Amino acid sequence: MWSYILKRVLLMIPTLLGVLTITFAVIQFVPGGPVEQAAYELKKGQAEGHAPFGLRAHTGVDAQQIAQLKALYGFDKPPLERYWLMLSRFARFDLGQSYFRHQSVWSLIVSKLPVSISIGLWTFFLTYLISVPLGIAKAVRNGSPFDISSSVVVLVGYAIPGFVLGVLLLVLFGGGSFLQLFPLRGLTSDNFAQLSLAGKIVDYLWHITLPITASVVGSFAVVTMLTKNAFLDEIHKQYVLTARAKGLSERRVLWKHVFRNAMLPLIVGFPAAFIGAFFTGSLLIETLFSLDGLGLLSYESVVRRDYPVVLGTLYLFTLIGLATKLISDLCYVWVDPRIQFEQLER
Repeated sequence: MWSYILKRVLLMIPTLLGVLTITFAVIQFVPGGPVEQAAYELKKGQAEGHAPFGLRAHTGVDAQQIAQLKALYGFDKPPLERYWLMLSRFARFDLGQSYFRHQSVWSLIVSKLPVSISIGLWTFFLTYLISVPLGIAKAVRNGSPFDISSSVVVLVGYAIPGFVLGVLLLVLFGGGSFLQLFPLRGLTSDNFAQLSLAGKIVDYLWHITLPITASVVGSFAVVTMLTKNAFLDEIHKQYVLTARAKGLSERRVLWKHVFRNAMLPLIVGFPAAFIGAFFTGSLLIETLFSLDGLGLLSYESVVRRDYPVVLGTLYLFTLIGLATKLISDLCYVWVDPRIQFEQLER
């Protein structure tokens, strides 16, 4: 086991380097970089009578000011030197400083996590708490009116994009053309600090109802159908027929024999789904409901060419993704002893 884990950890290094190298190389050829955007802001500020970035104000942006901007953002160094500096910082888990927000990338990520955690964790738990029992019920009643009607409902929900459903919910329940039952923005009210504990819980749940509904409805279909198909596949295997022939009750056959084997695909996906919940960022949902999370941060960083935020978050999320994939493989072996690490290496 330890040799397999060591091999996987060592393989993470070239994968991580490849992702960072390609992204860094692409960045070098993208027009409208931070220096150009800062020069535009400087020129605009000079026209309005003030100069940002602490630079001297006069008409136009001369070569000296451009050189100052390049030095400010580190673009006065050759690309290869900047690349090695970036790797040395990342090796120390120093993600750098944002060009435009004047904060460390770590502090930016931490400040945006509450929104993304709220959306991600609620989506994760509600999806599995509803979809797994529903998938089992559909497998047991395969072909029945309940199975057909529930399939239609979850597939319709899957077909509707989350932001379209969000707009519909706002129109119906957010003070649009009909009812105003839920707030339009934020995770909490302005007077949240003055509320009692019960009041804070109610206020929080009141605010997240619409965005969570818009996010979770489209997730039901995949988990539900995966659960149903996994159970159907196990129900028709020989060991189930043998258990029934021995006189075991249908309930005992289902929960003691079928359940464990059928849940393998879902259990293996738990680590990735759970860890991913902490870094879930839905740009459209966050924009629609005025939630300042990681999705909006990533989009704004790309648009403004805030390269430390782009590369820092890419490094962190890629590292977490690789580690989560390893944990998923380990969970597979832990849940099913028939799987050996030698088989995973092939």
